[in-house]
Amino acid sequence: MIKRIDHIGIVVEDVEEALRVYHQALGLPLGETQERPDFAATITFLHAGEIEIELVQPLARDSDAGRFLQRRGEGIHHICLEVDDIEQTLADLGEEGLQLIDEIPRVGPTGERFAFIHPKSAHGVLIELYEHLTSETAHDSDNQ
Repeated sequence: MIKRIDHIGIVVEDVEEALRVYHQALGLPLGETQERPDFAATITFLHAGEIEIELVQPLARDSDAGRFLQRRGEGIHHICLEVDDIEQTLADLGEEGLQLIDEIPRVGPTGERFAFIHPKSAHGVLIELYEHLTSETAHDSDNQ
């Protein structure tokens, strides 16, 4: 079940320059910055009410975000939807015939689990599904 929009990912050439708009001009409060070698990117979060804006600065031209930047320029990269049960959601979407980039969720740096739906199945939009770490999912991953 989809709970809410978790965040919107925006690929930028220079996160410091992007912060002049999103943080200084628009006044969105800064969140954390993560170095993500798994994505070859630096990601900076800003708070927009209950939704976050994720500024993604590629660190390599051949990364996903780097290729996106070369092909399309700066802009919205993905929309992330929070789900209750990522495995069940992926199974349901597979049964509906959607093309999944990830059939098995990936695990992020704080234990969160996420997966992507291919833009070809979502009218040109890359959709990320995201399950926040809960005490139950933390216990499950400790037992693996």
